[in-house]
Amino acid sequence: MFLDDEIAAARTRRNEARWGFYLALAALAACIVMILGLLAQASAQAAEPTAQRLAGYVRPNDMATGALLFPSREPGYFVEAPRLATDVEINVNGPIMRTRVTQRFENPSKGWVEGTYVFPLPEDSAVDMLKMQIGDRFIEGKIKPRAEAKEIYEQAKAEGKKAALLEQQRPNIFTNQVANIGPGETIVVQIEYQSGVRQSNGVFSFRFPMVVAPRYNPQPIVNMVDIDGRSGYAASEPVPDREKIEAPVLDPKENAKVNPVTLTVNLKAGFPIASVTSPYHGIETASLDELSRRITLKHGSVPADKDFELSWKAIEGKSPYAGLFRETAGGKTYLLAFVTPPSAVEAGKAVRREVVFVIDNSGSMAGPSMEQAKESLALAISRLDDDDRFNVIRFDDTMTVHFPELVAATPDKREDAIAFVHALTADGGTEMLPALEAALRTQGPVEPGALRQVIFLTDGAIGNESQLFDEIRNNRGHARVFTVGIGSAPNSHFMTKAAEYGRGTFTLIGSEREVATRMGELFEKLESPVMTEISAAFDGVAAANITPDPMPDLYRGEPVVLTAELAGTAPEGKLRIVGKAGDQPWRVEMDIAKAAAGEGIAKLWARRKIDDLEASAAAIADPAELDRQIETVALAHHLVSRVTSLVAVDVTASRPAGEPLAGAKVPLNLPEGWDFGKVFGEDPATPGKIDEREAAAGNRSERAMLVADRMAAAPTARAASLIAEANSQVNLPQTATEADRQILIGLMLLAIALLAGTTFALWRQQIAAFIVARVHRHD
Repeated sequence: MFLDDEIAAARTRRNEARWGFYLALAALAACIVMILGLLAQASAQAAEPTAQRLAGYVRPNDMATGALLFPSREPGYFVEAPRLATDVEINVNGPIMRTRVTQRFENPSKGWVEGTYVFPLPEDSAVDMLKMQIGDRFIEGKIKPRAEAKEIYEQAKAEGKKAALLEQQRPNIFTNQVANIGPGETIVVQIEYQSGVRQSNGVFSFRFPMVVAPRYNPQPIVNMVDIDGRSGYAASEPVPDREKIEAPVLDPKENAKVNPVTLTVNLKAGFPIASVTSPYHGIETASLDELSRRITLKHGSVPADKDFELSWKAIEGKSPYAGLFRETAGGKTYLLAFVTPPSAVEAGKAVRREVVFVIDNSGSMAGPSMEQAKESLALAISRLDDDDRFNVIRFDDTMTVHFPELVAATPDKREDAIAFVHALTADGGTEMLPALEAALRTQGPVEPGALRQVIFLTDGAIGNESQLFDEIRNNRGHARVFTVGIGSAPNSHFMTKAAEYGRGTFTLIGSEREVATRMGELFEKLESPVMTEISAAFDGVAAANITPDPMPDLYRGEPVVLTAELAGTAPEGKLRIVGKAGDQPWRVEMDIAKAAAGEGIAKLWARRKIDDLEASAAAIADPAELDRQIETVALAHHLVSRVTSLVAVDVTASRPAGEPLAGAKVPLNLPEGWDFGKVFGEDPATPGKIDEREAAAGNRSERAMLVADRMAAAPTARAASLIAEANSQVNLPQTATEADRQILIGLMLLAIALLAGTTFALWRQQIAAFIVARVHRHD
């Protein structure tokens, strides 16, 4: 009886101990949960500044829809790209154009954003107006020296004020920065510029570029130098502003095209119009009267992926061959004059030609551009006479000179060269300078009585234009350089200036349909006499500042076009233009008093005066003095230039203090017809990957150059891959908690419970064994 009572009491004590242990374990678990909760709360409080800093950033899984994401400075976070739409209105009045470009920046993110847009304008555009629209208010930009404008913009950005900054990176590449665009907000920026209508062979035209093609930027060259007896390194940077002219480019295979553009042209030709055509876009034309047309895009809007071109002709017999216009501004008179020499002017017998053809077969030429270039070059070679001499040079990031020296253009040599051209494929970088050096320096002296011509077929997609211009100016000798721009978005600044410095001309070919026609026009110029020794002067006018200076040579069908600044508001006298075609003199005179009224001529003169100053850089020893002269002209005429910018700032702050500001460049479309893989590499972001061209490189330096080119392209291509990654991301539902932390806490509690359960089971077995042993001992 006593034994039974003792066993029952032991069981009671064991049950009490078990429940006490359970209660202690529960209390321990509660304490752990409480501690972890406090730690989590402290961590969250400590992370508040970080969360605040990342308010404008996102991660791919945060996106509810497909979006364009670009890497930010915060690892693992991205910036949603601002969206852009563009409206263009072009007003043509005779030989002068006024264009308004309206850019609408939309911030689709939940944070505050600064957007940067790299965009093209015509290389001769005189940009003089910037307006920023906020609601119903318009804030007009002011022209300032470039450094001052940048400082004003950065201060406004830091203060949370809306601001816009328009800068020229090249005469045909501009950047527009817009700061403090609020969540879901749209900011409208308007840009206006003055430009001139182009004339050639009785056709009047203009070209409005819509996209900046990706530029090939050669890497800096590092040379060993000796400085005061000590060895050091010096790097020559061919593209010092490479970051400013680069922008993220979308792979068309992975992304829909962005930046829809609407375009309207109000054409007042000043003469009866026979026809209006656009070779690259569908248009609708409404006739207002015999002299006027209204042109719009056929489908309303188009993506910004190729240049827009419009051409018009006069009714036969009504095409003007000369014109004189005037404008009074700032107490001075500005003139615009053009005159086309009569085509009947002929020289003596044709001279023998020495032609060096240079063809670009880099990756940017892949696709239709390469076919256009090959067809154009084959046609040009076939037009050579047996008495001519020629050679062919091809380049990508390597170079091949087809013949060891200039050879006679016999049928077998022409066939051999054409076969070489037809076998070319497009790949690699665009190392243009060595090819140009070979064309100008290594083809031997010009034979007596011969004419040396260098014909360059390329899209001009390079960032080191200044190096090419210097090479042409310094080593052209007696050669003339002709450029043939290929593709949907050629670098017109390079094309026009290279031809100007080379005393040649340029031709643009945007589709295979144009090859025969436009190359035919080029052949006429190449084979016709050149109008040389052109000069202009005023009789009866005290002083005049004429641009361009010096006057360029002219080819068949091209007009003399000049602008001039004259003192006073009512000058009288005559404008006299003279020149020579072969041994035949040519002369024309225009009465200033009979000039028709025109608008925007002062801006055109100032733009061309700045071009003349830039061209004279080699003759001005002090670069600061050159900048000062350009700044003086640009500020006086309210123009954007290399040394001046337009800046617009709102008076009140809109971004709350403490709210972070994320920055992103607006993505660009790949130009139509370009091959993304050929431009950026099939997998450029994969370190250490060696492609076939690298493996085939002839030596270590060539291979290193190829690898460097590929890695230089990697950031842009990587950005494009992130866009594709974001667009293809599976969107998971998000909760208000940090799931990863809660899951970790749960796992820790489960581990503690399992450990405690196992320990308690072992302890219970030991207690039970001990009690049984005591009972048996009593028995």
